[in-house]
This record gives sequence, structure tokens and C-alpha cells, in this order.
Amino acid sequence: MKVLVTGGLGFIGSHTVVELQNKGFEVIIIDDCSNSDENVLEGIKAITGKKPLYEKIDLKEKHKVEDFFQCYQDVVGVIHFAASKAVGESVEKPLLYYENNIGTLVYILKELCKKNKASFIFSSSCTVYGQADKMPITEDAPIKVAESPYGNTKQMGEEIIADTCKVTPSLNAIALRYFNPMGAHPSGEIGELPIGVPQNLVPFITQTGIGLRDQLSVFGDDYPTPDGTCIRDYIYVVDLAKAHVIALERLLSGKNESNYEVFNVGTGTGSSVLEAIHSFEKVSGRKLNYKIVDRRPGDITTAYADTTKANKVLGWKAEYTLEEAMNYAWIWEQKIRD
Repeated sequence: MKVLVTGGLGFIGSHTVVELQNKGFEVIIIDDCSNSDENVLEGIKAITGKKPLYEKIDLKEKHKVEDFFQCYQDVVGVIHFAASKAVGESVEKPLLYYENNIGTLVYILKELCKKNKASFIFSSSCTVYGQADKMPITEDAPIKVAESPYGNTKQMGEEIIADTCKVTPSLNAIALRYFNPMGAHPSGEIGELPIGVPQNLVPFITQTGIGLRDQLSVFGDDYPTPDGTCIRDYIYVVDLAKAHVIALERLLSGKNESNYEVFNVGTGTGSSVLEAIHSFEKVSGRKLNYKIVDRRPGDITTAYADTTKANKVLGWKAEYTLEEAMNYAWIWEQKIRD
């Protein structure tokens, strides 16, 4: 079965390609390399023994999307990662985010609607919940007003898919709302490769640990949490990648209960920023240079998943601990700095 993975050279995308190929799927990657590197193809090949097909396409170019689906008419499923994802940048450049994250989604869905049958997995986010009223967060939690254009594109994306599924019985879709992906593949062949200053905590931790960054800023220690720092649900990227494959297999085998479903993907455990730092210090044996600074605007206090639905309905469960994931992130950081 032929599967398209958009943004397949990125952090989560590349790990998902590995899991798909290990399951026997034939994978085609679309990526414009705006936030990734073609060398990732070699890492995927080193792990799986096979280099996936690759098309360098900017999905904002509608005619190229049309041409792709005309050329690859036997694609049975799409896993859609390609999107801009930096919260701060989205505030500064909202139109870029709406064009890239919404326009490209619409172009892909229009092509899938032409098929007799199509399966679509959407890379959504726990940002759709904002600061949830109750912990852990279930899929039934209210969708709050988005804190950023990035968060808004995830909310809008889900609404667009749901609306399309209502009038397109041939389209089956699952939105995976995941929490805080981290780590790297156990092989050390692929991992997180942020361009410029990292937007996520863990690569900033490992870059500080290796000496690339002088100091790590911890934004606030006066939150109403046990140690005063924000709490997040850190999910190992390979666990997350496997969730995408299981979700796709659910659609392809017709096990879905409706043609649009939503699942949280997390560990179900909240860890504070300081706990993440101490986890790194334990696995690396290095003391991290960090400093408590003022709170960062837009940061929510606590977010961790209720994974009951994913565990029972999807048949997926996170297997790796924060410490194990942090260890793989550290191995990867050391390898790419050699």
C-alpha cells in the first residue's frame, strides 16, 4: 500500500516514515525542506534498509499538488505533517501561517475527495485545548479560543476536516492531538534537527548540555505547580510515530466508528520543566546551566493527556519514560556535534 507523508523529512514525520516502512508500507515523502534536510533520507535508509520515494514540492502551489495526485493515483492514505509550527513566529507572521497551514490542507483534501476511498491522518495538537479546566485532558474538553495563529490553524484544520468528512463518505480521517514530542530514534540515525534557536524545551536542554547554548532560560517558577514551573506531557517520538501507523491501519481496515475521529496522544503523565532538566542531568551526568527568568506570555500552566480513548479504542499506549526518551535525545545531540 502506498502512503503519502507530507513533511516526512521533519522530526515526527521521519520517525513515522520509519515505522511505516517497517510495517511494509511503500512511502512517498513530500517536503519543501524549509525546516528539514534531505540528508534525513539517508538516516531512514540506514534504519529500514530502504530509501522512500521523495518529491520536493511546496504544497502552497496548488497545481503541483494536483499534478502529484494525478501521477500517484494509487496513494491509499495521507499522513499530513507539513505545517509551520512556531508559536512566536505565528504571532509575528499570521498570514504566512494561515496560508501554509490552512491552504495546503485544503488543496490535499480536495484531491482526496476525488478518490473512491481515502484515509487521512492529521497532525493536530493539544494547543487546541488552551489551558484546560480539568486535568488530565480528555478529547471532550472544550476547545478554547486559540492563544496564537499557530494554535488557531490546528483548530481550523480540525474543523475543515470534520466539515469535509460530513459531506464526503469516501473520506475517512483521524486527528491526533499530541502533546510534547521529544527524543530521537534509538539507532541515532534520525532525531530532532531544529534550524536556528530551538522552539522546544528538550533540544534547548541538550544544546545547552553540549555547550552550544550558554544557558537555558526557565520561564517562571511561580506557577501553581509543585515546583512552580510549567507542567507538560512529554511523549517519546517513536511512540508517537507508532500511533500514526496504528491510526492509519484503523482507517484502512475499516475499524473506525465514524469517518472522523479524534484521539489524544500522550503519556498521561505531567512533568515539570525542572523535572525535565533533572532527567537530563541524570542521564547525561552533566549539570545544566539554567536560570529562572520571567514568565513567557501565552504559556499555559499545565497540560497532560487523558489517554484512555487512545489506549482502549485505538489500541495504542506510550511505552517509553521521560528518562528513556531524554537519553535518546542526548545520544542524538552528541552524535550530530561530533
